[in-house]
Amino acid sequence: MNETATGKKGILLETGTNEFEIVEFAVGNVNYGINVAKVREVINLVPITKMPNSHHYVDGVFTLRGRLMPLVNLPRCLGSTDSATTANNIIVSELNNYFVGFLVNEVSRIHRVSWSAMEPPPNISNSDMVVGIIKMAEKLVILLDFEKIVAEINPEINIKLTTIPQSSDDLKSIRKTKKIMIAEDSHMLRDLLVDTLHEAGYLNVIAYNDGKAAWDALTILAKSPSPIEEKVSMLITDIEMPQMDGHHLLKLVRDNNVLQKLPVVIFSSLINEEMRRKGETIGADGQVSKPEIAQLIDLIDEKSL
Repeated sequence: MNETATGKKGILLETGTNEFEIVEFAVGNVNYGINVAKVREVINLVPITKMPNSHHYVDGVFTLRGRLMPLVNLPRCLGSTDSATTANNIIVSELNNYFVGFLVNEVSRIHRVSWSAMEPPPNISNSDMVVGIIKMAEKLVILLDFEKIVAEINPEINIKLTTIPQSSDDLKSIRKTKKIMIAEDSHMLRDLLVDTLHEAGYLNVIAYNDGKAAWDALTILAKSPSPIEEKVSMLITDIEMPQMDGHHLLKLVRDNNVLQKLPVVIFSSLINEEMRRKGETIGADGQVSKPEIAQLIDLIDEKSL
């Protein structure tokens, strides 16, 4: 599978279908998956240069097409104890505008699945590194929280998620009158986002852990006789979530007579040129790449104040 992600996936899936494609790979005897939208290339193992005092997960750095990036040893990160298999492939990914390689044992194939087929992980030890589990005919495929892994090796991401520009008391007093809804499946990012919005003065924030939960809440609000803007000022949504992705959630909002004018901002690590076009097609009011929380707050101000 030594080919670019563009060659593998072809044209992006039709917008808002609640479907996505995953690259399946193995670490030890376990099957894992990563969203095709995060994959730039799959390559064979290349020479690695070790770096002093690097994170325990990082084997070193390598260059690809003139770009220098770290290599995360995924078997070590996941605590794999299977020494019978050899790590032969590198999945080159772009997350939060950050290029990184993930060392895996083997990359097998691509699957097209529905977000509704992905279930949240059970609440067990270290399950915070898992965003969902996909049930297939003869096996389970685990989707990892790659953003959490990258945040651990690159603390600058968490700094950007929690650093906000100074605001006047008058601006904060206006912000606290607004009601913000969030759909974000990562527990770590959801808590960081809520805490940072509170610090900025957006005190009325309610967060859901997937698009379906947010949509269920919105449909209840839409049945109330009072105007929707009195009940929710803005929806901030991730793209990659169990049960219902952010694009499908946005499409449902735009197709609903009561909700269709609700400002919706996409806040996701998947924002690139292709994804930006998809978001614009279905009516996103703005799109911000994680972890640029300062840009997100500026956009919230612009669209809701």
